[in-house]
Amino acid sequence: MAPTQGPRAPLEFGGPLGAAALLLLLPATMFHLLLAARSGPARLLGPPASLPGLEVLWSPRALLLWLAWLGLQAALYLLPARKVAEGQELKDKSRLRYPINGFQALVLTALLVGLGMSAGLPLGALPEMLLPLAFVATLTAFIFSLFLYMKAQVAPVSALAPGGNSGNPIYDFFLGRELNPRICFFDFKYFCELRPGLIGWEAELRGSPSLAMWLVNGFQLLYVGDALWHEEAVLTTMDITHDGFGFMLAFGDMAWVPFTYSLQAQFLLHHPQPLGLPMASVICLINATGYYIFRGANSQKNTFRKNPSDPRVAGLETISTATGRKLLVSGWWGMVRHPNYLGDLIMALAWSLPCGVSHLLPYFYLLYFTALLVHREARDERQCLQKYGLAWQEYCRRVPYRIMPYIY
Repeated sequence: MAPTQGPRAPLEFGGPLGAAALLLLLPATMFHLLLAARSGPARLLGPPASLPGLEVLWSPRALLLWLAWLGLQAALYLLPARKVAEGQELKDKSRLRYPINGFQALVLTALLVGLGMSAGLPLGALPEMLLPLAFVATLTAFIFSLFLYMKAQVAPVSALAPGGNSGNPIYDFFLGRELNPRICFFDFKYFCELRPGLIGWEAELRGSPSLAMWLVNGFQLLYVGDALWHEEAVLTTMDITHDGFGFMLAFGDMAWVPFTYSLQAQFLLHHPQPLGLPMASVICLINATGYYIFRGANSQKNTFRKNPSDPRVAGLETISTATGRKLLVSGWWGMVRHPNYLGDLIMALAWSLPCGVSHLLPYFYLLYFTALLVHREARDERQCLQKYGLAWQEYCRRVPYRIMPYIY
């Protein structure tokens, strides 16, 4: 019998019916986008011209390549780390330890890819293998999620996540039951969060080096490199501290991120767009603005969490809470409640603009990411209100805008 715990968290995503729908809708959406990007009309809305058969989707070669990629990233994860960090305190008052070597893995992966290209490996065929690679990544996510669900059946109550333990198998399979599933010191959720999918996003080889393609790939490489350089910061995110590890995160990390976040590059590969230097300069300025806000806000938050007496944040105004922690109410976090989300959205716009304005498809990422961050912001608000109570209400009164100043 599955272990039980105290009061269960409210159901999210529409409960079991919503979870069941998302189990089908998320993979279907990903494949629709992949097919639309390579089609002539490149329509975001409307059915694709034709559906691929199993002979197009299934490829033993793609399966071997995908498993080799996962094995490589797992091996790089196990290499000696430049630092080992402790996570947040768990229910049993313990703290897990995490290797901080994601950026090292990115650099070594780039070197290995470069060596492979110089040795004559046919890596240029990767764009033509996106459909079968996406298929095996999706299949892997389902099988892995089933393993995680079964593993959670024997996990102690203290190891379970606040959500994902509704008693409904479909909902719990989707959201994830165990908070930090591990075998020995190999943490599955932490590994998947930034490794195979995020590095794979940048490892795909894409098309001719047009100016538009250079901008898209350059912007996204900066984003991936930044995430892995500041890997330790992920230990305080909702994904690690609150959400269980189930299909939602497994599919998102291994399939959705590498095959959907690369949509702009896929579009440009099949639909090259002219881009002049003046417009490219404007787009670079937009991305730089977004990155400046994103990195400034995240660095300020992380510095304050580590050491509130640090000279860089010691002069910022704060609100005391009943938990003993303090809330920043000036600096970036006095402008809006989620300035990092604002920077993220500005960068998402910059990633899409090199694709021109003749098609809606390249802007799917911006539309999706807006919906995602608004939903995540609402989850943040509920949890912070529950955790900080009156102090959070005071913070909201003093910082009324959630993501976009004077708009939202």
